[in-house]
Amino acid sequence: MSLTIAALIAQAGERLKAAGFKDPGREARLLVAKATEVPAARLSLEAREAATEQQQSTLNSLLARRMAREPMSHIIGQRAFYKHDFKVTADTLDPRPETEALILAALERPFSRLLDLGTGTGAIALSLLAERPTATGIATDLSQGALGVAHENALAVGVADRVELIQSDWYAHVSGTYDLIVSNPPYIAMEEMASLAPELSYEPRMALTDEADGLTAYRKIAAGAPAHLTSGGWLMVEIGWQQSADVATLFENAGLKNIAVLPDLDGRDRVVTGQNL
Repeated sequence: MSLTIAALIAQAGERLKAAGFKDPGREARLLVAKATEVPAARLSLEAREAATEQQQSTLNSLLARRMAREPMSHIIGQRAFYKHDFKVTADTLDPRPETEALILAALERPFSRLLDLGTGTGAIALSLLAERPTATGIATDLSQGALGVAHENALAVGVADRVELIQSDWYAHVSGTYDLIVSNPPYIAMEEMASLAPELSYEPRMALTDEADGLTAYRKIAAGAPAHLTSGGWLMVEIGWQQSADVATLFENAGLKNIAVLPDLDGRDRVVTGQNL
């Protein structure tokens, strides 16, 4: 049976709605765009066109994946973050809108040399370098797969010549000093993992949890920051919304000054910053 593009969107939306997805209309359009290879922005223009059997079959396969709670970013292969689209795979954490609070905080400070610890897709480092055309940086990750994705994203964003990607366990293979150190480390406590959204089961576990109290990475990042920051340089990290007091204390114990906790767009504590003086 031949269906129009509009009918595909409507049917996909009904299935997603029935399954309890929060924004079925938007998700349906993204899946139909992927299945038909028509940009989402052009779907309205193609609405009356007939969908091929192959397109319908592809859409059914994509819907099955989404119904199994595979993240949308994995299905369509990318995620919009700040001003760019970033490739996303099972090797990387899906960039979240709340992480943009870290970008905004960092852009309030001058920097010419940055270090991003645990870069994943590279979304943080690459977004910052794109906004500072003369800056350079290093982005690390323990996962070689993640570094491969970050390299592709660096090429797409146009900053590959200004970022060095290094496989490193936090500061282990990092040398030199930086005006800015940023990180969105694994901060979910092991005891919280069972209650997370099912989509997170598709993301790399080591990017989500430290298998402990959620603070292991912050202890290492804060302790090593003074040796890797220039005088006046800043350390900025994303946190879980209930971790601000603990992380601020770690910053203080490391000798950092001018410590502040900043909110995300929902008003929740999201970023802790501290300066090396």
